[in-house]
Amino acid sequence: MSALKDKVASVMEEPACAKNQGKDGKERKKGCGKALTPGAAAGGCAFDGAKISLQPITDVAHLVHGPIACEGNSWDNRNTPSSGPSLFRTGFTTDMGELDVIYGGEKKLFRAIREVIEKYDPPAVFVYQTCVPAMIGDDIEAVCKAAREKFGKPVIPVNIPGFVGSKNLGAKLAGEALLDYVIGTVEPETTTPYDIAVIAEYNVAGDFWAVKPLLDALGIRVLANISGDARYNDIACAHRARAAMMVCSKAMINVARKLEERYAIPYFEGSFYGISDTSEALRQIAKLLVNKGAPEELLVRTEALIAREEARVWAQIEPYRVALKGKKVLLFTGGVKSWSVVSALQEAGMEVVGTSMRKSTQEDRERVIEIMGTDAHMFDELPPREMYRMLKASEADIMLSGPRSQFVALKAKTPWLDVNQERHHAYAGYAGFVTLVQEIHKSISNPVWEQVKRPAPWERDGKDEGIRMKDEENRPQDAAPHPSSLILHP
Repeated sequence: MSALKDKVASVMEEPACAKNQGKDGKERKKGCGKALTPGAAAGGCAFDGAKISLQPITDVAHLVHGPIACEGNSWDNRNTPSSGPSLFRTGFTTDMGELDVIYGGEKKLFRAIREVIEKYDPPAVFVYQTCVPAMIGDDIEAVCKAAREKFGKPVIPVNIPGFVGSKNLGAKLAGEALLDYVIGTVEPETTTPYDIAVIAEYNVAGDFWAVKPLLDALGIRVLANISGDARYNDIACAHRARAAMMVCSKAMINVARKLEERYAIPYFEGSFYGISDTSEALRQIAKLLVNKGAPEELLVRTEALIAREEARVWAQIEPYRVALKGKKVLLFTGGVKSWSVVSALQEAGMEVVGTSMRKSTQEDRERVIEIMGTDAHMFDELPPREMYRMLKASEADIMLSGPRSQFVALKAKTPWLDVNQERHHAYAGYAGFVTLVQEIHKSISNPVWEQVKRPAPWERDGKDEGIRMKDEENRPQDAAPHPSSLILHP
């Protein structure tokens, strides 16, 4: 446990986090997240954060050491598809029971690792620590070391019991596991001046697939994507990248910083949501590669690609922009999407009346102010009652959020669109932006909203219950009864 405490402390004092460095020593030791309280894990514990950060590595076996509920509740809770291997979609767990708590679960874990390797022969096994084995003192690092020596396979301990902190802390600890045990352990067969690493991009709903064709067109090779649609050996070769892009700083800024410190890989933080952000990300990647020795003509080709793609996208969305112009949006998400999606919505001609800053850094807040020109539309918390009031009062024409808050919008009879990790449409890149605009237009223009907002027949003037009964009495006796009045007898 002492090693875990030291690792958590080092992550809590991340020097690349401006918000953390702005605190005094005492406050900095408290970390960047709030102290957990009963029920706080409903928003994701450290184990959950680590699992969803590493789960998209598609060809490895993800083995959860703990009670079966830890694996059951975390399995497949993020839509991250694969272009090849599907082993990551198989749930492996030691399924600890009462006797394991009494006698310890280390031997059971070793047997589980052996069974996984013998049956599936993965390139690596990731072993996740959870609360119960951590509390009884199971040493998964020692078990993983013994398994590595016995079976000759990489067995990676991911020591992140849920009680150590928040979901975001878990994502950082997952990055530490990659830095300690994976990155730098394999050399790529070939290297090029155009090799990059993409950090904290998880290919949610195929987002990365909408961006990779752009990079391919420029001749830029994604040596490692951490970790959407990733392969173990690719991530192990990440240290040979020439440049890196960090998509979500809240999750893995420690990975980007340490790649720069250890291997001199420069990085920048960017977004692939919206036209201007996608174009800027491509420019930044090209500039970093040129600074690291790539030919300068890459900059010319990048500008040509941007001009061509932007012209095509603006032409595609023009009919939708006319229909959506002036429509108001309530954005209830967090992290990097608190500003990246705002920029995309404004390009679609829409007005953002509010954006949540949950899980967002100070840099995220500054970007929102820069994009919107004010901080008046930012909020840290938005209780369901206030959210319902805003939607019921028509202060927003549509709400973009995750599924947990969709029912507030539905109760207020307001259009809603999923923009979180459970969605089924890719919104990244130029093509993804077109999809986002189309889905928003489809939701707002759906005729169901006009229908559900109409008063029910019994709420309309002159159609109360008494008049309905009077109409029934005046109906001719030989008239056919209403279907609802039919009673079938055996």
